[in-house]
Parts: sequence; structure tokens; C-alpha cells
Amino acid sequence: MWDVIVVGGGNAALCSALMAREAGASVLMLEASPKKWRGGNSQHTRNLRCMHDAPQDVLVDAYPEEEYWQDLLKVTGGQTNEALARMVIRESSSCRDWMRKHGVHFQPPLSGTLHVARTNAFFMGGGKALVNAYYASAEKLGIDILYDSPVDDLEIKDGKFIAAKVGDKRYAGNACVLGCGGFESDRKWLREAWGQNELGEWPADNFLIRGTRYNMGVVLKVMMREGADTMGDPTQAHCVAIDARSPLYDGGICTRIDAVSLGIVVNREGKRFYDEGEDFWPKRYALWGRLVAMQPGQIAYSIVDVKSIGRFMPAVFENIKADTLPELASKLGLDPEVLTQTVNEFNAACQPGTFDHTIQDDCHTQGLTPEKTHWALPIEKGPFFGYPVRPGVTFTYFGLTTDEKASVFFGGKASPNMFAAGEINAGNVLGKGYTAGVGMSIGTAFGRIAGTQAAMAAQKIKEGSSHAIA
Repeated sequence: MWDVIVVGGGNAALCSALMAREAGASVLMLEASPKKWRGGNSQHTRNLRCMHDAPQDVLVDAYPEEEYWQDLLKVTGGQTNEALARMVIRESSSCRDWMRKHGVHFQPPLSGTLHVARTNAFFMGGGKALVNAYYASAEKLGIDILYDSPVDDLEIKDGKFIAAKVGDKRYAGNACVLGCGGFESDRKWLREAWGQNELGEWPADNFLIRGTRYNMGVVLKVMMREGADTMGDPTQAHCVAIDARSPLYDGGICTRIDAVSLGIVVNREGKRFYDEGEDFWPKRYALWGRLVAMQPGQIAYSIVDVKSIGRFMPAVFENIKADTLPELASKLGLDPEVLTQTVNEFNAACQPGTFDHTIQDDCHTQGLTPEKTHWALPIEKGPFFGYPVRPGVTFTYFGLTTDEKASVFFGGKASPNMFAAGEINAGNVLGKGYTAGVGMSIGTAFGRIAGTQAAMAAQKIKEGSSHAIA
């Protein structure tokens, strides 16, 4: 019997386990993956979006609460719980000293990580280093950790946690934190959620899973069976346009194509379908996976000319290069005449302006559908470069309803000893859309709160048992 059982092994689960242990609770972590793949999607992250009212070590200038909130409000289209969102924002301003205490180091952003030196604190060594630091701290503190332990059932009675089950093994606890992610690794569930499009395609069949292969949504389904309150749209997700040549699972952050805002994106018919310059890339990159998912064949192509090379993070796969547009079209499998016409129309619509990729500049198109509102430069100087992209799902937004205590709810009533943190309840803040680093902010905030609350709940239950015995 443990005071607190933590289901999961990524950032949110680790924050929960560490906080519960610091509060004096005995803690068991049940991580589905083998040790070498521990950390869930957190191993693929690289930064944390942070509120701050003045410069702080690696963060320049200021990023106050209201600006952070307005950024989140814009990318979610208002589909967010303001009270919970503001709680996450405020927590992001005060968590880094605690993170450092557990071995996490920060560094300034590297060249090419667009527009985030003011808003995001980068982990030295990336998410894998953060995960390793937290695990090292957990081991020092005496937290019990079991790998290769995917929880496949939970004992719950009247909304109260009793035990977690891994096959024929049973782990009892006085409280539980569910920090085991969404369901993006379950391609069957994705297929059911997305269904068929008007062309008779099953879009999810062409999705790549940018993150871990171990987020199968098993615990989420158990909670649904047990009557837990859920929220969110199962088709909404952190879904990025990634290189179509990426592996099915665990491609990570390096598979993202960051050239989008510097050129044009066309579908397999050689036609543009969305404003590539709508906003700064960190506020739009997680929109493009869904946009590509809505295109025929769930494939698109990011196209730039030589002027853009060096202005974005290089892709992990070699670019497809050609001296002429018809040659590039042929290499990409597109109709040369159609692509050339699309580019010519785009070039003719580009208006004179002063290009500046660090601001929302005045380089835009006029007379196109869709327009490109910023960073619109003619694509006319060879060589030309193309990148095939497909939807890359990182995590899903459908999950458990929660509150400011990270509680799990059954029929509108908070469980006395069950809490949730991370991607399994991120949809309370992210109804749709994304802005860089906010997932780690959500996981860290709710993880720390859930761990504290679980330790308190476990202590209360133990005290109640002692009184009953007396």
C-alpha cells in the first residue's frame, strides 16, 4: 500500500510524484514504457512558456499575464476555461526555481527558434534531459518506479480510488494521480474519431504519431467506463505539419517543417489552401497538421526559394531541390503546369513592403484566395526547395474534466482522492489550437497541484482510518 499512486511517467506525472513525496507521502509511479523510452511526450519537448513581468535569466523583456492570456485566447478561439488557463499562466511564473532544485537547467533559445526568446525558457539538453533529471531526483527521494507497467484497469468505488491494476498485479493506494496522457497512439481510436471525409478517405490512416507510442488511452477509456466526467472534441489535438518521411512514432520535434511562413504550402493538386503568414509561427505551427488533415490524401508541400534558406531551423530530412519550378513539381509528384501557375499567381499578388520575419511585417498579397497576410515574398529565385508534409499528432485534447485542484469528477462531484494532470486534462485549457511551450506549462502546473492535493487526500484518508480503528 502506497499513499499516492501516480499513473504515467512524463512531465506531469513526475511533477506530481515529486510534489507528493516532498509533502511526505510514499509514492509509486507506474510507467507504461520500458526505461529507455520513459517520459512520454515530454522527452520530445524543449521549452516552457513562462509568464514574467521583467527579464529573468534566459528570458528577455517581459511577458505579463494579460498578454499570455490573450495569446492563449486567440489560438484557442475562446475554447478554454479562463480560470484554469490563468491559473496555469500564474503557475508558470513561479515553477522554475523548483524545477532547478530537481536538476533542470535552462538556456537561451538557439538561432532559428522563432520569436520565443521573450516567452519561452528552453531546457538545456531538451526534454530528455528534463525527464532524466526528474527521474534522478525521484530515485534520490525514494519514489518507487516500475517500468513496463501499463495500467489496464482501476478499482474505483463511488468515485474513490482503491487500486491500479497492471495485468494480474494490483497496486493499492490512498490516492491516485492520472498523468498518463491522451489516446493519440491508438490509431483505431483516431480513425473512429475522425471518420471518413467526403472523398471516402479515412484521414487518420495517414496520420503520423509525432510523440510516444505508449499513449493508448487505456486509462481514459477505463475512466469513461467508470462514469468520470469528460470534456473536449476527440478530433482536436496538438497536430503539426511534419515531414511526410518521418517514422510512424517518436519522430519528435526535429520532424517539424518550419519553412511554412516563409513560402507557400500547396496540396496534392498544387493549390494553396490557407494563409501561411497569418501569425508568428510558434502560434500557428500546431494548426497546420489539422489543415493538412483536411486536404485530399492528407498530404501537402511546403515550398520556398533560395532566399528563405537559413531563416528557419533546418529539416532533419534532406530537402527536395530543383533549379526550376517544373522540375521541383515533378520531383514532388505534382502537376508542373498547375504548380507553376499557383506560384506565378502568388508572385503577381505580392505587394511591395519591407520584409522582417521578426515582426508582423507589411509584405502581403492582394487579390488572392487565400491571401498571405505577412512575409509574402515572390518565389522566383532558384534553386527551389520542397518539403512533403503530413499531419503529426503529438497529443489529443479530449480528456477528463478538472478544476483548480486538479480533481477528477464523477457526475459533477469531485473525487475525494483522484486527480489528473498533463495531456489527460489539457483540453480544459486547450479546446483547440496551441502556442509553443504551453503544453509543458499545463503539465507542470497541474502536475505540481495534483501531487500536493493527492498527498493531502492520502493523509486525510489515513487519519480517518486511524480514527475508525481507535
